[in-house]
Amino acid sequence: MRVLGIDPGSETLGWGVVEGTGTKYTLVDYGTVKSNTRDAFSKRLLNIYDAVADLMGTHSPDVLSVEDTFYAVNVGVALKLGQVRGIMLLLAEQRGLGIAEYAPRLVKQTVVGYGNAEKQQVQHMVKILLKMKELPTPHDAADALAIAICHFHHAGLQERIKRSQTRPK
Repeated sequence: MRVLGIDPGSETLGWGVVEGTGTKYTLVDYGTVKSNTRDAFSKRLLNIYDAVADLMGTHSPDVLSVEDTFYAVNVGVALKLGQVRGIMLLLAEQRGLGIAEYAPRLVKQTVVGYGNAEKQQVQHMVKILLKMKELPTPHDAADALAIAICHFHHAGLQERIKRSQTRPK
């Protein structure tokens, strides 16, 4: 299974591709999509759409693993992040990918063992889990890799739940 993890952002979107099965996985690639903050928001959304569509074409993921919405103090920021998430979900649906959404606390709990972990702790654990020589930077890309790793740890459980719900009683 190949998973594209996305840490949504309208200025910097982190992405990471991880491949494997169960809890055995390896790094494929990672990076960020940067948008010019002086551009109209609609133009930034187009930039994000095009860049992630290219990534999907290049890396052929099976699953999109994306950070779920969270409560932001600034409503405008929350709305913009929601729109970026919407584009990611649309791209995944258009390409027939599986979609998994994980709360930020669950990602940190899964990768670090503590739901309130700091960004540096996430970076260090991603480095260890993916056997990287250097810390993944920037933190947006490290977060995206953590979201992909989180999917590997929770996908089996989701499949078992799905099968049990469709099984005749």
